[in-house]
Amino acid sequence: MRYEGDIYRPPSEARSYIVQATIGCSWNHCTYCDMYRAKRYRVRPIEEQLEDVREAGRRFGGLVDKVFVADGDALAMDLETWEALLAALAAAFPRLRRVSAYATARNLLEKTPAELERLRARGLTLLYIGPESGDDATLKRIAKGASFEEHAEAARRAHAAGLRLSAIFLLGAGGRERSREHALGSARLAAAMDPRFVSLLTLTVIPGTPLARLADRGGFTLPDVRGLLEEARLFVAHAAPTDAIFRSNHASNWLALEGRLPRDRERLLAQIDAALAGEARLRPAHLRGL
Repeated sequence: MRYEGDIYRPPSEARSYIVQATIGCSWNHCTYCDMYRAKRYRVRPIEEQLEDVREAGRRFGGLVDKVFVADGDALAMDLETWEALLAALAAAFPRLRRVSAYATARNLLEKTPAELERLRARGLTLLYIGPESGDDATLKRIAKGASFEEHAEAARRAHAAGLRLSAIFLLGAGGRERSREHALGSARLAAAMDPRFVSLLTLTVIPGTPLARLADRGGFTLPDVRGLLEEARLFVAHAAPTDAIFRSNHASNWLALEGRLPRDRERLLAQIDAALAGEARLRPAHLRGL
């Protein structure tokens, strides 16, 4: 099993086997992200992928029930490559119940409905997609590569194919200037995308990124802790997916929350209000990070 560079996966994939099918991110323009800037995007030769899967199967075949397909947006691979990989995963891991990957709205919109249905039929079950914001002005400034409506349409196509979605929104992405618009737009997009899982992370301005250079010039200011909590409150108060498992327990967040939206809205709001009033303990700064 071979891995190139740093490997990133969602917190919920901590116990998954990770196969690195692609290197880097096919988009790689988001102004806040440095995860794949040192990598040039490419798809690994399918035989290399299959060799790694066969080796993992020999070592751990009876133990693996979840697989995460890395790197940044592996959904960009063509259908033939995906089908060969999914067949190999099913053969190597008899207990396999979930195959997941990062994706972008662009990836989903580039696949036809029939292609998405074939991927689901062959074992792809869950896509992690990070709109980060539902505010079009913020989406443009962070160079996300897709608008509110494009994210909503991508989600509709995923749902129609039977794929589950985990949507990720990024507190602070609108800066102080568009904090409210960003939070409310994100809540609206959470409803429009209607994911099975929804998560809040908190933006870190990472040195060397385009966003950091913008911040150095005074063009971007991250909200303070109170401002970030207020964004979380607006999001929770207005997000109305059908029934989503909600988390803000990522290490980047000041306040860890978990529940379901909209079912647990009032309890979650009470927890945020307690934090805003200084009555709930926040995560210490030295324990926060990406």
